[in-house]
Amino acid sequence: MVMEGLGKSLRSVLGRVSGASQVDEELVKDICKDLQRALLEADVNVRLVLEVTNNVKERALNEKPDTGGSMKNHVTKIIYEELVKLVNNGEGLQLKPQTIMMVGLYGQGKTTTTGKLAMYFTKKGFSVGLIGADVYRPAALDQLKQLGEKVGVDVYGEPGETDAAGIVARGKEKFKDKKIIIIDTSGRHALEDDLIDEIKKIAKVAQPDERILVLDSQVGQQAGPQAEAFHNAVGVTGVILTKMDGTSKGGGAISAIQKTNARIVFLGVGEHIRDLEDFDAKRFISRLLGMGDLSALVQLASEQIDDQEEMERLAKNLMSGRFTLNDMYAQMSAMGKMGTLDKIMSLIPGMSGMGDKIDFEATQKRLNVFRVIMDSMTPEEKNDPSLIKAKRIERIAAGAGVSAHDVRELLKQYTNSKKMMTSVGKDRKVRKQFMKQMGGVDMDALKELQGSE
Repeated sequence: MVMEGLGKSLRSVLGRVSGASQVDEELVKDICKDLQRALLEADVNVRLVLEVTNNVKERALNEKPDTGGSMKNHVTKIIYEELVKLVNNGEGLQLKPQTIMMVGLYGQGKTTTTGKLAMYFTKKGFSVGLIGADVYRPAALDQLKQLGEKVGVDVYGEPGETDAAGIVARGKEKFKDKKIIIIDTSGRHALEDDLIDEIKKIAKVAQPDERILVLDSQVGQQAGPQAEAFHNAVGVTGVILTKMDGTSKGGGAISAIQKTNARIVFLGVGEHIRDLEDFDAKRFISRLLGMGDLSALVQLASEQIDDQEEMERLAKNLMSGRFTLNDMYAQMSAMGKMGTLDKIMSLIPGMSGMGDKIDFEATQKRLNVFRVIMDSMTPEEKNDPSLIKAKRIERIAAGAGVSAHDVRELLKQYTNSKKMMTSVGKDRKVRKQFMKQMGGVDMDALKELQGSE
């Protein structure tokens, strides 16, 4: 879950609002103090914290809720809107031919993020060329080439060459037919004068459309001076925050965008090459507050699950009340492609706060064991689980290297899942919406369905 520590604190603030018998001046002052504490603990700049909480207090005490709306919902809406303003500095990267220059210190995830960005544009249909202009870290070019091979894009570099600007000039010439050129520049352990001089020279040669600062979300208050120095050197236009999948505070990095007046364009949310999310301020804050992000969930599913025919077959089976172990296996495989359980649940409205009650690691391991067990079954058994009796259980357990108890646990889970799926299939409204989506995802229908529950 992105910034789970801050999210937990913010959800606690909202819980205090929803649980109050009435919203008065005393409650507003108290929740503003709690909000200040939550943001400060997340390393958000003090000035920004005061700005946010003063706005919340002023609006909560003076604005009237919409006609028919409750004061509790009104205050919750105010908190949401002020937090969105805190992180909202504009739109993401445009989908057009462009040159992008990546800057940042060592250890921020710059080269890895360069590879992720290359994959992002490749999946959008653009031809991409990567230029390795990090002339100080010996393994940087090798790492970039490995990422390029994984993504399927060309990489230009000159091993042993120390003139980074020259490499970029020749790389741009080589990739003149590419729609997207991404330049990976050198980093340092600190903001040294020679680093600043080098990126200025590269920027002059490259004439980049975007100058992206890569910031580790764990940097804290040091993020501000870093961002300001890079901005003064090359004019930062966008920020990518990395390592947002951990328990990092993240507030310092978010505060840093105020130093550059640049917008956050992506979040790095994992180690895999696909773990790069478009940044959307409203969706980001919705997830922090436990409101979920259905549009991100649908996007994630559409990007990671390639077999549309299989997903349609599964959906039709569910809606018809037929649910086999093959269907259960397909569900688990689909979830595995989409990411970890905690990541998926953070996108589901009302589920973000469940992390305190669920051992995600243990649950993930259990699901992995279930998949191994099903791999040990015959197609006939998976299609008709009622055939699986004592002798078959022993054989399946031996083949999977697990106990008979594990096999029975899987069968129990299957029975429970089938009951749930059968009840869903009988719900006329759910069935209608599900089948409507077979030709594509209808986001309005999803929102309508969510709002009716």
